[in-house]
Amino acid sequence: MMEVIYPVLIASSLIMLLLWFIQLKTHNAGTVDVAWSFATALAGIWFAYTVIEGYWLRNLIVGMMIGLWGARLGMYLFRRVMSEAEDGRYRYMRESCGSYAQAVMFVFFQIQAAWAILFALPILVAVTNPAESLLWTDYIGVVIWLFAMSGELIADRQLSDFRNNPDNKGMVCKQGLWRYSRHPNYFFEWLHWFAYISIGAGSDIWWLAWLIMVLMLVFLLKITGVPHTESQSLRSRGDAYRQYQRETSVFIPLPPKNA
Repeated sequence: MMEVIYPVLIASSLIMLLLWFIQLKTHNAGTVDVAWSFATALAGIWFAYTVIEGYWLRNLIVGMMIGLWGARLGMYLFRRVMSEAEDGRYRYMRESCGSYAQAVMFVFFQIQAAWAILFALPILVAVTNPAESLLWTDYIGVVIWLFAMSGELIADRQLSDFRNNPDNKGMVCKQGLWRYSRHPNYFFEWLHWFAYISIGAGSDIWWLAWLIMVLMLVFLLKITGVPHTESQSLRSRGDAYRQYQRETSVFIPLPPKNA
């Protein structure tokens, strides 16, 4: 298995190294998010089309699924990075780290390179399912993928429309899915990976997909996703965001508490 992982890990690390050099000139570290999306998708495609023991049609479907996921998310983030100032999270990182900012950025970029491969491992699990035909778990996986992708697309579009309206500057988005979750994009992103757990049922390394799901949830809720995003939102929106925190579920979409 490691001989399949090493090439994409090295490639991901080199890509992040290049982008680290580029952000030295552009002062925009948002490209790391774009690269993470594409690197994760490309790693998944590599797994899908180099693991030859899996059923060819299942591998083809899984490769298309992760490729479409990465293309959509990567292009969405790319357009945002190219049209906006550097994300406040990264500006704050530069300011708070002072003279060590670039060293911290370097480590951060390389961690993202490793996470891209780590989070692509459920694809490896899915394509090592030994079944030589499509099973009901494969169809359930496709349904989960369609539902989660739709949720991600809707959440991102609603947030983008809100941000593009100058009348909303400094306000908190509570439109659509954002009325029921403070991070619906993260929720549907996490849900998306359950598609590969379902498809991978029967694999000898099925446990690995579940482990990655737990790690992903911990990272989203406790380390990189929600904490950093909410800290930046509190700095930029203050009491309005504190009120939003009191009213709205942090992750799973639920009715607002004041409803």
